Amino acid sequence: MNTNLKKLQPYPFQRLRDLFKNIEPNNKYQSINLSIGEPKHDTPQIIKDSLAKNLAGLSNYPTTIGVIELRQAIASWISRRYAIPPLDIENSVIPVNGSREALFAFAQAVINQDSLSSQGSGKPPIIICPNPFYQIYEGAAFLAGAEPYFLNTTPENNFSMDFDSVPEEVWSRTQLVYLCSPGNPSGKVMTLDEWKKIFELSDRYGFTIASDECYSEIYFVEGKPPLGALQAAHQLGRSYRRLVAFSSLSKRSNVPGMRSGFVAGDHHILEQFLLYRTYHGCAMSPCIQAASITAWNDESHVIDNRQLYAKKFSTVTPILQSVLDVSMPDAAFYLWARTKSSDTEFAIRLYRDFNLTVLPGSFLARDAHGFNPGENFIRIALVASLEECLEAAQRISDAI
Repeated sequence: MNTNLKKLQPYPFQRLRDLFKNIEPNNKYQSINLSIGEPKHDTPQIIKDSLAKNLAGLSNYPTTIGVIELRQAIASWISRRYAIPPLDIENSVIPVNGSREALFAFAQAVINQDSLSSQGSGKPPIIICPNPFYQIYEGAAFLAGAEPYFLNTTPENNFSMDFDSVPEEVWSRTQLVYLCSPGNPSGKVMTLDEWKKIFELSDRYGFTIASDECYSEIYFVEGKPPLGALQAAHQLGRSYRRLVAFSSLSKRSNVPGMRSGFVAGDHHILEQFLLYRTYHGCAMSPCIQAASITAWNDESHVIDNRQLYAKKFSTVTPILQSVLDVSMPDAAFYLWARTKSSDTEFAIRLYRDFNLTVLPGSFLARDAHGFNPGENFIRIALVASLEECLEAAQRISDAI
């Protein structure tokens, strides 16, 4: 077996199951689970109807590049959403089976072991990512034969990645940087200045930027969406060289089970990534493609979805602020709350005494630069109904 598999750590939700293994929840309370970022709002009927009407597509092998209608729908959405010129649908847009599989696969295609070997460094390539982080980034690094380098994000640095703290020796070995904006778990949205900084570093050191934007459509003021990577590049008068954005319908359209998203950006990189994907065997089902076209072409259900989240955040956050150090995120559907005690002990207490499940922040981070930036935080995913989220907030208040 690939020896790099031994480097993989248990996924956060496996660690959570292990944490609760011998603990019985208080069944006087109805179970509420706010630990996982799985959308719970209803899937729009127009998407379900589109899927049902196109089941005949199951009799056909799909192409890896996807049908032209889907690539056109994605490119048109990107242009509308980010106010940028339309992308070339032949070279700059690829449908993917959700952003998760694409984020993982991308590292396998991008990391080049030979480039460092030719320099005689004897050290593996580096992939930089935020800390706390989406664990796929770390796994992708290990299985590509690279070494992850974590940049801690904390309230003290406004949950920003401190690129200036990275040593020259690390930058010289860096081949890929994962960014997540809006961030998981903090909800932090990168500013134009932050994008400018990382673009300049990419120009200097030649690494590729993978921008994970799966939470981009969950924000709280209509008409003021988060800045995206391609949008930032366009505003700065740049091309999309060494820049690829990843997005998904899962959160935007409440279809996590459809596994549908896209990658878009540098056509030179995507040409090679498409070659990789052709061999990898990850073409999207024709009926999923048809439903995805419907989803990308409709914005009304997305607005309705945002309003549901906005209502939950405006109602729940004040209750939690009375007992926890927590504030509204820039975007996404998480509250990242600092606890006054151990995050694991607090999570156990909520589960044992109140039948409420949240995720300890330390499970989303690694010890780096002297500490684990997720310690004494919990991540609360406001994905359940408003009533359940309100009940959960009251239970947390009672616990404290």
